[in-house]
Amino acid sequence: MAARMSRDTLWLALYAAALLALGFIHDPAVLGALLAIAALAAGPARSGLLRRAVLSVLLFNLSVSLGYALLALWRGDLWTAATGQYLLRINLRVLLMVFLGFWLVSRVNLLRALRCSPTLSLVATLASGQARTFTRVLRDFRLAFASRDVGQARWRDRTRHAAAQAAHLLDKSLANAEDTALAMRSRGCFDE
Repeated sequence: MAARMSRDTLWLALYAAALLALGFIHDPAVLGALLAIAALAAGPARSGLLRRAVLSVLLFNLSVSLGYALLALWRGDLWTAATGQYLLRINLRVLLMVFLGFWLVSRVNLLRALRCSPTLSLVATLASGQARTFTRVLRDFRLAFASRDVGQARWRDRTRHAAAQAAHLLDKSLANAEDTALAMRSRGCFDE
């Protein structure tokens, strides 16, 4: 079986093993060293991948870190060495995992990697199609907003536009889910 495994499938398996292994590493110095090694191994694409990874996890990491710090403050032990080490560990781990994910996506064709499983291949195809649809909708919204606003948009206008965009995406998601559920029910996927 290993001889028939494609290069993309092998990379996906290595990525999954790396994610699992990172869950067992608790030393921030080791996580930082692994992040540096991964960045060096990424080659010329490292700066773009690292920038994308940092921007992707920034809101999540800030909210989790702030929530943890507020909980520690509520308990009365705002900043201890254990708190700092935990926050450093969790932030480095998430950043490394996301960096590896972006690196994988830039190097591997996921549809080819999942070819060994028809079900996973179908799920990846459906998810890819949905992602492309939503990317197009977001681009259309951004272009429509830019075409209707000649100057610098006010914060209030941008907020209303973002709210309209989110409402449209939610409606579209619900409609797509309903259509998919009806199609699957008509083909006997749900035994009721």
